[in-house]
Order: sequence, then C-alpha cells, then structure tokens
Amino acid sequence: MHSLKPKKISPGDTIGVIAPASPGDMQSAQAGISWLEAQGFHVRTGATLDQTWGYLAGSDDLRAADINAMFADSTVNGIICLRGGYGTMRLLDLVDYALIRDHPKVFVGYSDITALHLSIGQRTGLVTFHGPMVASDMGRDIPLYTQDYFFKAFTAASPIGAIINPPLTPPPIFIAPGTAHGILTGGNLSLIAATLGTPYEINTRGKILCLEEVGEAPYRLDRMLTQLLLAGKLQQSAGIVVDVCSGCTPDEEAADFTVAQVLEDRLGTLGKPVLYYLHFGHTPHKATLPLGVAATLCSERGGLTITEAATID
Repeated sequence: MHSLKPKKISPGDTIGVIAPASPGDMQSAQAGISWLEAQGFHVRTGATLDQTWGYLAGSDDLRAADINAMFADSTVNGIICLRGGYGTMRLLDLVDYALIRDHPKVFVGYSDITALHLSIGQRTGLVTFHGPMVASDMGRDIPLYTQDYFFKAFTAASPIGAIINPPLTPPPIFIAPGTAHGILTGGNLSLIAATLGTPYEINTRGKILCLEEVGEAPYRLDRMLTQLLLAGKLQQSAGIVVDVCSGCTPDEEAADFTVAQVLEDRLGTLGKPVLYYLHFGHTPHKATLPLGVAATLCSERGGLTITEAATID
C-alpha cells in the first residue's frame, strides 16, 4: 500500500485529545492539555477523556466513535492519545478505516496504542507517530529531548534525520552489525505479539522493526521474541531496533539472563542489524518515530536515521 502522509501541524492548529485505551488521571490530563496550549495549539477533547468503564475509558463503541469523530472533524489537524494501558485491540473491528484514509491527519501515541498504529497503517497507508502522550508525558515534566523530537517529527515536512540518545545517557549498541534500509513499523512487543493470528497481524517483510517494552522480565521478552521468530516475523524484517526496555529486570527466581543476553540469543544470529538501547519507549526521554516512512539502520554510521519526511506541507 502506498504511503499516505498527513499535513504537518503548527502552532495555531487544533489538536484532538482522545482516550482509546485506559482512563487517565484527570490532573495529569489537564496538565498535558495546558502544556499543548502553552505551545500555541488549540485543544479539542473527545468524549472519552473523562470516562471510566472498569479498566477502559468508556465502552468500546464510545472509544471507537471518538477515534472516528476526530478523524472526520475537518477542524482538527492532529490527534494525540491521552495514555495507553489496555483496550485498543478491542476497537480494531470498529474503526472506520475508509474514513481515516479520506481524512488523513497526524496521530500520536505509544504502548497500547500500537494496535491502532498497526491497523491504521496497514489498512490505510497513513503514516502515524510513535510518540509522547498527553497525560503520560505532557502532563508531567516532559524533557527537552522529548519535546525536540516531538516537534521535529511533524511540524516540518522534512526528514527527522538521525535518532540520537539523550545527553548523559549510554549510546545504543549493535547486538548485530550491518546496514538495512526499509519502512519503519512496530511498537510495543506485547501488542505486536498479540496481533499474530488475527486479521491485524503485523507485516514485517523488508521493514525495520522497532520494538519497545516495559516491566517485563527477560524470560517473558524471550517468550514473545520466540513467538515472533516462530511466526517468521523477525526473519522477514530488514533490521530490528529495540528500546531501553525500562524495568525489564530479571525476577529473583529467574535471574539467569539480562535483556541484552536475551536479545543476543534470539536476534543476534538473524544475519541483519540489531540495535539495542534506543530511547523511544516507556522512558521520560523518548524520540518520536514516524511509522510508515523510510529509514536506514547502519552500524558503521552509528544507528537509526529517518530518511523520509513524514508529513506534507
């Protein structure tokens, strides 16, 4: 499917804020909205923003309708999710993909929002953005690093360029060297594994696969990576990028392997470049990655470079 790029957004434009997964803390939500307004954006909140239905921000029908309504609204220039959590996979059969294809716009989120990135990207071709969310990031002390990549991603119709880790943090390392060119895809490892065997199964063929995770012990990372291996998804990719994997420490009773050792064992012999410890997941410092555009992964040049613009003028 051909790439479909949204228009870039600028201060003065309107951002829609929705909660397609779990409900958010309203204090953090309001702080995040205030941060967006301080950057010069107008904010329109969706019907789900103050809803709670168990561990969900409202019923499936309401959350799906919120997504569809924000894409349909011609006065909304971009959409940013409130937070992740749980629930977006429940919406995949309810989202109006034809409507999204006809009304492309910036769409931002990460974690549980991965299910929507994959389904929207693979069904419409729309470039979406794996990046910070309103309550989870903007409603807190959002670092300058995160802000810089956030604005760089979709306020100018030009490639982001190199993704470099924050100052005073370890640089990413190559588990396996090499060079790969491909379209970016991916997101949260748990969500990606959960798509297998469904109509929304991730397509990794010839792509640079980005994987992020939080709070999973190494043996659980091993299980999910092995699932992707058995499904052929890792072998089909051109290259693989793994984030910091925040909080993915060994359980006391299963402290045999570190994250790096699991990655070396599961990914190191695939014959393609594998980069580990890039900041783009569940950490305060996170780069925004445009999913659906061309990128290069190169051990000789030090990492991941976004080579294609993600938005249009």
